[in-house]
Amino acid sequence: QVQLVESGGGLVQPGGSLRLSCAASGTIIGIYVMGWYRQAPGKQREAVATITSDGITNYIDSVKGRFTISRDNTKNMVYLQMNSLKPEDTAVYYCTVEHHAIWGRGTQVTVSS
Repeated sequence: QVQLVESGGGLVQPGGSLRLSCAASGTIIGIYVMGWYRQAPGKQREAVATITSDGITNYIDSVKGRFTISRDNTKNMVYLQMNSLKPEDTAVYYCTVEHHAIWGRGTQVTVSS
């Protein structure tokens, strides 16, 4: 059984920061592309950031310069550092093993005054 568990979400003010974590079990993530997606109520889920097995990263334009995806294959962990958060970043954030339809349950991020 492969499981992904997200954590680190919460309520922050605009301009604040959060660090999301994704803990993987039941598989070794080192050979896979990992990603973070987000979904706001009533909206389509969108890819936020991905990172390949050799560390190549990709981001949607709206988060470039603010978010950083990283991975620690030794710990079987993936992270998303989110800085300068905006209200439009509010969503449930999900971790995924790309191309394998494996998702966590998500962690809520709310950016509001």
